[in-house]
Amino acid sequence: MTAETIAIASDHAGYDLKASLKEMLEGEGRTVLDLGADGRESVDYPDFADAIAAALKDGRAQRGVLICGTGIGISIAANRHRHVRAALCHDITTARLSRQHNDANVLVLGARTTGIEVARDCTATFLATPYEGGRHARRVAKLG
Repeated sequence: MTAETIAIASDHAGYDLKASLKEMLEGEGRTVLDLGADGRESVDYPDFADAIAAALKDGRAQRGVLICGTGIGISIAANRHRHVRAALCHDITTARLSRQHNDANVLVLGARTTGIEVARDCTATFLATPYEGGRHARRVAKLG
């Protein structure tokens, strides 16, 4: 287990999934930085993507998890930041490959499109998978 801090945030649609994943991560002994939302009242997903980006940039967290209804909007918002490589994942294969090949630093999930068990498996896989570097490094370097 590393000492890294995992930032987690969602909009209102992702609030319940965020709470469940936060509980899972804390149960594993991980340090979790919860950046909201704090309930099911309607909020704007770009604000939470920006919060994760800021936490990564200033070193308060090393990786992040973002959740909205589909994961699409919040991943678009997160990827506006050059230091963020947010990957919308729907299964453990995409979660694993986003880390191995793309050095993704933010996992994005859709609360309305991904079941809780799959979301937990994606999160665990994302956090456990190292970046391979090598042949992928040249391409990843072009992203930032």
